[in-house]
Amino acid sequence: MKDNLLEFKATVMSAITTGVSYMLPFVVAGGILVAISFAIGGYDVGTAVGPCKTFASTIYYLGQIGLGTLMVPVLGAFVAYSIADKPGICVGMYAGWIATDPWNIGYASGFLGALVGGIIAGCLVEGLKKMPLPRSLKSLLPTLIIPLLGCGMIGLLMHYVLGGPLGALTTALTHFLDGLGTGNIIILGLVQGAMIAFDMGGPCNKVAYAFSLACMETGNYLPIAAVFVAAMAPPMAMAVAMLVKKNYFTKEDRSSIPGCIAGCLCMITEFAIPHAAKDVRRILCFCVGSAIGSAMSFALGVTMRAPHGGLFVLFAVNKPIVFVICLGTAVLISAALVIFIGHPVEQEP
Repeated sequence: MKDNLLEFKATVMSAITTGVSYMLPFVVAGGILVAISFAIGGYDVGTAVGPCKTFASTIYYLGQIGLGTLMVPVLGAFVAYSIADKPGICVGMYAGWIATDPWNIGYASGFLGALVGGIIAGCLVEGLKKMPLPRSLKSLLPTLIIPLLGCGMIGLLMHYVLGGPLGALTTALTHFLDGLGTGNIIILGLVQGAMIAFDMGGPCNKVAYAFSLACMETGNYLPIAAVFVAAMAPPMAMAVAMLVKKNYFTKEDRSSIPGCIAGCLCMITEFAIPHAAKDVRRILCFCVGSAIGSAMSFALGVTMRAPHGGLFVLFAVNKPIVFVICLGTAVLISAALVIFIGHPVEQEP
């Protein structure tokens, strides 16, 4: 029983990571387009004029295709895909689409609904795959029987059973975050920042990022700004450490400095992974810096209107100077710790 629970937990974590990974290109493209529209037409570009009435509003609504229309259904589709392979995509996308409350009946569960619905859809499809059928009907299983039964069942389940509770849970999350005091917000920032830096693109990172996107969907833009700080700091911290203490790193290590800087600019934490792999103690250095920078971002009220894009979407931040200070603090703390635990290494001639 315990082994089955552990296996199911691993399957769910893998499904979440896979779903977020496949969803990310839609988030990046849509988020940067929305940020560009804000830079051209201001934050009210989506409401000041009708859809696609100006160039800026056209860019805004193109971005909303990725963020508002496709992001949640794609998440549901590929969460289910991770569990049930290709047959899960259609059923999972149904679950994700229903989570957006397309009929405006008050059951919008968004990101959270897509995660839960995608997991259930994947498990449902796995069960349907094992349905005993005559050999003559086996060929209809992936193209007719699974899509028909799967979409019908997940649709009814999402609408009649899960829609209300998940929608209420999403609303409760919004009220909870809005009601957090300064002390609790700082704790949330510390935890979120450490999770982002801990495995740099792995399951912990994806869960923290998914949480920030769920908050963003409900109109709370504090967590995503903190994620930016936490995700951009590790690669830049390594670049700073290598520039300050060249004799602590090999020539091969230092050749990655431009890549680490690019990783910071583009918000790609994975550029720091090779350096963490060489000395796992650096992970703790990254976690400390990112946690403090993230907590500062929360405490100082920094918000971000774009879900991804690094410094290229700085104009989507409400307090750009404060944001840069938070990022700089995270970078300097992590870099100082990396240098502190380091030592001179033999240099190649």
